[in-house]
Amino acid sequence: MKIEDTKIKNFIAISDIISLLNMTCGFFSVLSSINHNFELAALLMIFAIMFDSVDGWVARKTNRQDTLGFGKNIDSLSDVISFGLAPAVFVYSTINTTSAIIQPIVILISLFIVICGVLRLTRYNVIADLIETKDFIGFPIPGIAFILSTYYLSGLYDIHISLLLSLIVSLIMISTVIYPKFDNVPILAISVILIVLLILPFKIVLLGINIPALLLLLFCLYYLIINLIKNYV
Repeated sequence: MKIEDTKIKNFIAISDIISLLNMTCGFFSVLSSINHNFELAALLMIFAIMFDSVDGWVARKTNRQDTLGFGKNIDSLSDVISFGLAPAVFVYSTINTTSAIIQPIVILISLFIVICGVLRLTRYNVIADLIETKDFIGFPIPGIAFILSTYYLSGLYDIHISLLLSLIVSLIMISTVIYPKFDNVPILAISVILIVLLILPFKIVLLGINIPALLLLLFCLYYLIINLIKNYV
């Protein structure tokens, strides 16, 4: 390969731009958490998930030729920001500003989210072309961002439970539990509607609970738990 062949324009495709939008949302989520704007940080993680969910679809529809793996790498690196760093900073910032919990524990669990995210994505890249199953091995990394963001937006957020959830979900991400790719069309359609309702300016709240956020949280927890149970039954 010649030096002139290494120009970015020779590698990047439309699907990669969508991956970068995913990463951009993750970056701004981190900034929002640092600035204690946790609602915006949570919403930005959800936006990142939305971009992440369509980049592969766009790559297939545009017949992306990615023999060098540029798209796979940019997708994974973007995911590290949006679903590794962003949730970790979110957890640390929400707890750091509202609780006197021992700081080393908070820091270590936040770091653990990032470490498990990097391990999860690296393992996926290594085995993607070597394993027969098309299902996920370990809980998909966007899941931790989805759980934490919907949990916060639901209005039920508890700092102690968020720490426990972060620890458990991170461990399941690097496990060998099989998680089937989610293709239940009715549930996907309902989820899209709930996300739209979640990001609208007006809130659908009952007894102080954001209903769309709660339903989305329950959907994700069900997916997490039911497949964990199936793996051991």
